[in-house]
Amino acid sequence: MSDLQSRLRALTPEVLTGIRRGIEKESLRVMPDGRLALTPHPAGLGSALTHPHITTDFSESQLELITGVHTDAEACVEELTQIHQVVYRNIGGELLWCSSMPCWLPAEHEIPIGQYGSSNVGRAKTVYRIGLSHRYGRRMQTISGIHYNFSLPDAAWPLLKRNDGHRGNAKDHRNDGYFGLIRNFRRRSWLLLYLFGASPAVCESFVAGRPHRLQPLAPGTFYLPYGTSLRMGPLGYQSDVQSALAVSYNSLESYAGSLHGALTRPYPPYETIGIRDGDGYRQLATSLLQIENEFYGTIRPKRTIRSGERPLRALAERGVEYVEVRLMDLDPFLPVGIVAGTMRFLDVFLLHCVLGDSPPDAPEEIAVLNQNLRAVAERGRDPELCLDRAGDQVPMRDWARALLAEFAPIAEALDAARGGSGHRDALAAAEAAVRDPSLLPSARVLRAMAERHEDSYVKFALAQSLGHRPYFEGLPLAPDVEARFARMAEASLAEQRDIEAADNVPFETYRQQYVSQELLSRAQRRAQR
Repeated sequence: MSDLQSRLRALTPEVLTGIRRGIEKESLRVMPDGRLALTPHPAGLGSALTHPHITTDFSESQLELITGVHTDAEACVEELTQIHQVVYRNIGGELLWCSSMPCWLPAEHEIPIGQYGSSNVGRAKTVYRIGLSHRYGRRMQTISGIHYNFSLPDAAWPLLKRNDGHRGNAKDHRNDGYFGLIRNFRRRSWLLLYLFGASPAVCESFVAGRPHRLQPLAPGTFYLPYGTSLRMGPLGYQSDVQSALAVSYNSLESYAGSLHGALTRPYPPYETIGIRDGDGYRQLATSLLQIENEFYGTIRPKRTIRSGERPLRALAERGVEYVEVRLMDLDPFLPVGIVAGTMRFLDVFLLHCVLGDSPPDAPEEIAVLNQNLRAVAERGRDPELCLDRAGDQVPMRDWARALLAEFAPIAEALDAARGGSGHRDALAAAEAAVRDPSLLPSARVLRAMAERHEDSYVKFALAQSLGHRPYFEGLPLAPDVEARFARMAEASLAEQRDIEAADNVPFETYRQQYVSQELLSRAQRRAQR
């Protein structure tokens, strides 16, 4: 712990209070009876292509709500709440589904794919989603979650560079720091599934016709008795094809190199699908990944991209800007799916990842980490569960207690910088949940299903979703906030029209230019050779 403590001491209170976070939250629009809404994206919410805070994910029925960047967790929750209020004012009698696993789904082909207008960039977004439907099926894409974007303030990196005695340039040091965070995150992310997993059960419509190991709980409901996050298990965001990639996070160069072949070399099964379907399109490319975002990582290095720019190219040119944590379930007991206390725990967890020693990864370790994550997703509350830690089988709860003890100095430092006890309280809540698994969201979901909803997942999630609507409708929304969102909606529609009018090449030309865009810098290509 000495290196961690030294690096923690190097960070000033101003740096610790300057940690930045933002939320991207997905939610299905559903009808009052719990079935997927098949209506178009509501016009009052503006353009899904260009609105800065309200868009769609895979499905036209799947909203994605995006906050700005905040240095305060409460402010982040407040903005997310306001976005929900605006949404509810524009979706008529529909609801936002409160859970990560979907509602009652229609037949596969009836799940509507996101539409983004007639521009080349809008068509590309839809074609990409059509490709996902051919490769993985539409049902899997209706799973929703919360993505947590995290970054240290710029002032942190010179302090850490000086403390580390790093002799390279500042961009390389920052990149190395974020990739060290990512490696450590992957080693410990099972703890987040245990503490915050909230999807132990699913509707039968989600698994219809698919092989699975779930157990029947009640008519229409399947579950795993000790499950925490079926969303992150084999039925969720997993791909047997992608698992063979064994992407390395040892550096930006190794990460980009790992993905480069998957983005550029044709993959025979996807060649069979083909690109064109008459005048329409079946996918953007026949490579294993159509674009970088198709890779289902639990955490991603990110950089704000320019219009038409490939994400890997942006990373290569300007370096890592932040990380995107992608394994958080929606908490169905919370109106916006997350609270400030959870964000504080994530900040402690991620700061521990970036400050601690982070050895290089290897394919053998990556395979073990995936096994640990799957075990906790499916059996996290099993009192006998053991995980692989450096080749030894250790009780999961013992390992969890050890990690939480290591987090204590970080929680204390954050509270000292900010005042109050919010981070220590979040840590204490996690310690209590390790002692008593009945406190976990996954356990509470199953208990509520049993006590009030006849063990039915859909009845439970629908009741929670119905309860959230009056909460948002009863909250006051300042007139200036409502007016600002109305202006944003109008401006986004105008921007979409401008983009459509400015197109000057056929879509096929645009598609070919995009997929052939150079992904790697000259230095990265040399490193690959």
